[in-house]
Amino acid sequence: MVNQKLTDVQSLKDNRGIDIQKVGVKNVEVPLNILRKNDKAQVVSAKATMSVCLPAKYKGTHMSRFVEILCEWSQKKILGDDIKAFLEDTREKLAAKSAEVAFVFTYFISKSSPISNLVSQMGYQCSFEGYWDENDNYKFILGVSVPVTTLCPCSKEISDYGAHNQRTIIKARISYQEDNIIWLEDLIDLLESCGSSKVYPLLKREDEKFVTEYAYNNPKFVEDVLRETISNLRKIPEIEWFEIDCESFESIHNHSAWAYQQEFVVS
Repeated sequence: MVNQKLTDVQSLKDNRGIDIQKVGVKNVEVPLNILRKNDKAQVVSAKATMSVCLPAKYKGTHMSRFVEILCEWSQKKILGDDIKAFLEDTREKLAAKSAEVAFVFTYFISKSSPISNLVSQMGYQCSFEGYWDENDNYKFILGVSVPVTTLCPCSKEISDYGAHNQRTIIKARISYQEDNIIWLEDLIDLLESCGSSKVYPLLKREDEKFVTEYAYNNPKFVEDVLRETISNLRKIPEIEWFEIDCESFESIHNHSAWAYQQEFVVS
C-alpha cells in the first residue's frame, strides 16, 4: 500500500471557465530571521499570507506547497531581495504566473528613556509584502505602525491651563527602488519625529516630566502629523510610492481623528 499512487485531485480539470485571481493560505505562523541595521539578525514570530493565481482549467491549487515553501525559507534572512527570490520559488513550485506574500510581525528595538537613559525594548507592528504579477512586474512594500503622542493645538490655545492629548498611530507603507534598502529602524525614527513626542516603553518620573512638557511645547493636529510625514518621505529619493494612515485616539471625544494620503513620488 505504500507505493499506491494517489489521485492528484487539484490538477483535475474544472469546466466552469473561471480564473481565480488569488488562492492560498492565511495566518500561517512561521519564524523569520530579520536582518537588523546593525547586521545582527532578530528572530521574529510572523504570520504569513501567501497566494497565487489559478487558471480556469485547474480544480485547485496545492495548499501544502505553500507551507513547504515557508518551512524551507523560514531559516533564511528575509529582506526585499529575498522576498523576490521567495516569490520566484513560489511561482515555480506552484506553476503560477503571479504570486503574493505578506509577513506581519512584531519587531523590537532598544529604546532609551529621554532623561534617565534606561534601556528597554519597544515592539513595533511591521510587515513585508511582495507582489509579482503575470507581466513579471515585482513590487516590495515595507510597512510599519508607530505610536506617538500628540497634543491638541486648539485645546492649548483656548484653555487657561492644560491641553488634551492623545496617542496617535502612524501607519506607513512604502515601496522603493529594488536595488536599495530602507531599514525599519530608520523608517520608525522618521515617523516618531512627526508627533508631538515619542512614546516610550519605560519612563521614570523625570522622563515623564520631560515627555509631558515636550509634547506641550510641540502641539500637533493629526493633519500636522500627516503633512510632516509626507514632507519627510518626499525627501527620500529611493521611495517610489507611499501610503500614510494617521489615527488619533481622542481623550475627550468618543471617536478618533483621522488623516490619510498615498502618493507616487516623482523623482
